Amino acid sequence: MSEHGHDHGPGSHAGHSHGVSADADRRWLGVALALITVFMAAEVVVGVLAGSLALLSDAAHMLTDAASIVLALIAMRLAARPARGGFTYGLKRAEILSAQVNGLTLLLLGTWLAYEAVRRLIDPPRVAGGPMLATALAGIAVNVAAAWCISKANRTSLNVEGAYQHILNDLFAFIGTAVAALVVLLTGFERADPIATLVVVALMVKAAYGLLRDSGRIFLEAAPADVDPDALGDRLVARPDVVEVHDLHVWQITSGQAALSAHVLVEPGGDCHAVRRDLEDVLRHDYGITHTTLQVDHTPERVLQVALPGDRSTGNDPAHCDAPHGPVHRDEPHHH
Repeated sequence: MSEHGHDHGPGSHAGHSHGVSADADRRWLGVALALITVFMAAEVVVGVLAGSLALLSDAAHMLTDAASIVLALIAMRLAARPARGGFTYGLKRAEILSAQVNGLTLLLLGTWLAYEAVRRLIDPPRVAGGPMLATALAGIAVNVAAAWCISKANRTSLNVEGAYQHILNDLFAFIGTAVAALVVLLTGFERADPIATLVVVALMVKAAYGLLRDSGRIFLEAAPADVDPDALGDRLVARPDVVEVHDLHVWQITSGQAALSAHVLVEPGGDCHAVRRDLEDVLRHDYGITHTTLQVDHTPERVLQVALPGDRSTGNDPAHCDAPHGPVHRDEPHHH
């Protein structure tokens, strides 16, 4: 490395919170969890007595909602623990693990409910429309209250936001169940119950896909969905005194917390410290990225050297690296 190589120090993290959701209001999540758990137990009883698969499917969906809130609460506690030992980021990805578990559970429950719904479409059992309607209407009220509670919490956590979206899906599902119950009461068309169940299954699959997609991107260390690494590299290399940016990596440590590292080459007479501060300001103000590690070096002077056969580098390669990871950004036309 050149003698001008610089990594930013701990002071560059000033004002940056490393918590998964340090400001999340556990009290609101606890209230929502209590509402969902009590109603879910009552719904299972009514669903069994009324013979309604739609009510049982709603209860299963609410079980995943309750699980997502519990996992979010656990993840908050784990993420609050300081980094130590081999866990240099702490346990911040605990919420991502729980999000994946929640998504997989949704898919498994959805598969079972879809099978039962198709079976009941072929051979529909008797359904008590009255209890089904009353329970669905109560479920709408409970889900409105639970959604309001979670909306008061910090939704930067993937799990908290996932729980919020799940409860909204439950609200729509209960509306569908209420409509199905009315159809059963008014027309006697009992297949409306499994049809409503299939609607719930579709909502569960949609929620599961979103959770698995978002958590999978974080585990694979993909760039945040709202950041284009190529455009970001071009933006950085266009700053004063910057000649080249390579080994640019941007990823998410956990939901809502992005990190970036890069190797930056500046003009021979440029001020490495000033360039680093300038780039950090751009990343912080324009992209919201405050966890950065920038290695800043002077590009070598262009001098004539004779390379011998087998030499890997003449020492004047502006990339400074035998094999840069990813595209090399220069302030000139280049391919990504």
